[in-house]
Amino acid sequence: MNKISWSLLSLILVLVMALSACSSDSGQSGSTNEPSGGNSSGTASDAPSEPLEISVFAVQEQGIDLPTNKYTKHVEDMFNIKFDFELVPSDGAKEKRQISLASGDYPDAYILTHYIDQFSQADLLKFGQQGVIVPLNDLIDKYAPNIKAAMASNSDLKTLNTAPDGKIYGLVAYTQCFHCSYPSKMWINTDWLEKLSLDMPKTPEEFKNVLKAFKTQDPNGNGAADEVALSGSTEEFGVRVLPFLMNGFVYNDDRNYLNMSGGKVESAAIKPEWKEGLAYVKSLYDEGLIDPGAFTQNAEAFKKIGENADAEILGAGAGMHPAIFIDLAGPRSAKYNPVPPLQGPHGAYATHDNGGVSPGGKFVITNKASEEEQIALIKLADYMYTPEGQTNAGSGMKGIDWEDPAPGDKALGEGVEPMVKTIPGKQGEEPRNAGWSGMGHFYMPKEYRDSWVQGTDIYDSANYERRLYEATKLYEGSEPKELFPFWSIWVDPAQSDEMSMLQTNIRDYIEQSALQFVTGNKDLDKDWDSYVQGLKNLKLDRYLEILQAAYDASAQS
Repeated sequence: MNKISWSLLSLILVLVMALSACSSDSGQSGSTNEPSGGNSSGTASDAPSEPLEISVFAVQEQGIDLPTNKYTKHVEDMFNIKFDFELVPSDGAKEKRQISLASGDYPDAYILTHYIDQFSQADLLKFGQQGVIVPLNDLIDKYAPNIKAAMASNSDLKTLNTAPDGKIYGLVAYTQCFHCSYPSKMWINTDWLEKLSLDMPKTPEEFKNVLKAFKTQDPNGNGAADEVALSGSTEEFGVRVLPFLMNGFVYNDDRNYLNMSGGKVESAAIKPEWKEGLAYVKSLYDEGLIDPGAFTQNAEAFKKIGENADAEILGAGAGMHPAIFIDLAGPRSAKYNPVPPLQGPHGAYATHDNGGVSPGGKFVITNKASEEEQIALIKLADYMYTPEGQTNAGSGMKGIDWEDPAPGDKALGEGVEPMVKTIPGKQGEEPRNAGWSGMGHFYMPKEYRDSWVQGTDIYDSANYERRLYEATKLYEGSEPKELFPFWSIWVDPAQSDEMSMLQTNIRDYIEQSALQFVTGNKDLDKDWDSYVQGLKNLKLDRYLEILQAAYDASAQS
């Protein structure tokens, strides 16, 4: 991905906006490119005298009331519009969106949260080619210089937003989170390592020996054999124990179980190395070193182990970040530190994705919107492609939720100029209702996130992002040289339903079989061949064929 510094990003946007201002038909309504609280965007000359009423389907997040929200008021004033929100709770949001589209009773636009109800790529192609959602190409070209500049400078963003037919049917939520890009981390109780005179493990065998010591040598000192050497959860991506443990044997993307070799898509789950990795994990399970609940429990149950009231009992926990299983403000938080990728017989890999960026679209305009409404909506999106607009939208308004850095403040990224400093909430404070939260996440590249102020004490919960940033550096670069870019691959719409069905069936079969092999319900020696045949019966070869065609097409575009 093409990464640029904050300064270069700002310069590009300033130049593009200056050029756009010289064009009589630009309709520019972006902002200046340094965060500020003032209304520096929009032009009154081409605004209608009466506000445009625009209907929007949106998810109502907890603590936010969109009709009375301060950011809502801010952009309504800025672009002379009035929102008519069709609000739905997060539970069932996807189903309600699908019903609205199927019934024909849909709004002018959808502005969604990518982690709840983003349009899939198949959705975008389907509804785009039906004419239900309108292509954004011309609107971006004429009225959205910030979006245009971002896609010109960031080829990854352009690929994510552009369908195979060249149309932009929706805008992805480009929230590039560095610590999210290496989700399958392992956190170990370093106080226990010190107490038992153990070093940080570097290999699978050393990790096993550490877990044995945690299990048998009473590191919590209560005289009871109550220690849980290793646990995790199955509730969300990045908390499973298998990826970290398997990555010393074969690369495990923990999502589609795909490898790449010489430009060819392969299944990791039928390789001899996969079998070897499962044998290692089974050895841990057989010796009682993995909590059986790690394969069945939700995040709440996992956290009860980390925060066990009677005694500190957790030795190591799988997780994208330790707050999944530990209270950051509690006395145990600082004890859990990251284990670097283990050097196994076939590598020391780290599961990697595109920084948490999911394919699809969170912002679409439907054919119900008039030309004036389409222009106002794309200008709104364009504003959220500026640092000011993105910060006000995603985090809350300046002076309420954030402020300019003070002298001496340090940015999260090394050598990066600090640009945004959050204003912490106070205990018992009412929700500020000043931003759109996830609904406002539009363009947050790494250089933007790196510009946020963070203190240097990584164990202060206020500086949690720096703690995760530093931990992720231990994993950065440990991914294979070739990765299947599932975050940016567009599958032929004629094959999307077939691919989706194959993907679900194959993934479920791999995960269920892995659990059966680890727990002994299947025998790795006796049942391996039938397991592989089972995958072939589920049309694994056809699945890989579809993905290979999509990969080849993307490589040629």
